Amino acid sequence: MAEVSTGVNGVTLDIKDGDHHMNHNNLPPKTNQDSDCIISIPFIQKVIAEVLGTYFLIFTGCAAVVVDAASNNAVSHAGVSVVWGLVVMVMVYSVGHIPGAHFNPAVTIAFATCKRFPWKQVPAYLAAQILGSTLASGTLRLIFSGTQNHFAGTLPTGSDMQSFVLEFVITFYLMFVISGVATDNRAIGELAGLAVGSTILLNVMFAGPISGASMNPARSLGPAIVSSQYKGIWIYLVAPTCGAVAGAWVYNIIRFTDKPLREITTTGSFLKGLGLSRSGSN
Repeated sequence: MAEVSTGVNGVTLDIKDGDHHMNHNNLPPKTNQDSDCIISIPFIQKVIAEVLGTYFLIFTGCAAVVVDAASNNAVSHAGVSVVWGLVVMVMVYSVGHIPGAHFNPAVTIAFATCKRFPWKQVPAYLAAQILGSTLASGTLRLIFSGTQNHFAGTLPTGSDMQSFVLEFVITFYLMFVISGVATDNRAIGELAGLAVGSTILLNVMFAGPISGASMNPARSLGPAIVSSQYKGIWIYLVAPTCGAVAGAWVYNIIRFTDKPLREITTTGSFLKGLGLSRSGSN
């Protein structure tokens, strides 16, 4: 039996000895167009996981905000910061292996601009994230009604430009960390949730009193839709998206090598390796 592979789609023909007829029992493999079909069971599972992940993220974080406001700062600002950091870490470890654990339109768009996420899946992911955020905000609105009903969204306390710049910087910082721990195979992937959650905690700790430390368009848009409060919403749609795209691209620019850490360490220091390669080329 001989195998003949032709073309980019890997078409394979099985030919028996003494028989020049094609074996029709062996169907050709799926083409790239077939495999690129966006509607599939795994993709639907990813979208559902993205909805659930965003729902629990927004529900837990915004619940801390509402409870703190309704109970005369019983949670405290530090407590709210810890809650946001912990819930991000928990959700990354819970469903991060299914959809990639974006939970954030800015992250999804940033990955797409760097060709680390297919553009054709971006609309579905954005819709899932906004849906999860809106459902979570609606749930909180039903639970905390009357005197306990407090706006869980984000509002600039200073000027719009101050909040815009702050949101840009902290989202840049967040996406820079995400790119390092999630896309670089030299990083310790098991610590991705801890690193991202800690970054969220730090950002909310110092930026929360100024801009609300959104870093996530869905985090601000969901509560705004439920409460019909859109003051300054453009800040939380534009600044985090621009910051995330910039953070992802800057990390890609400074990415030194694609080799994993274990390959570098097994052959000596990286600088030594560069020296050997240069001497060999001479």
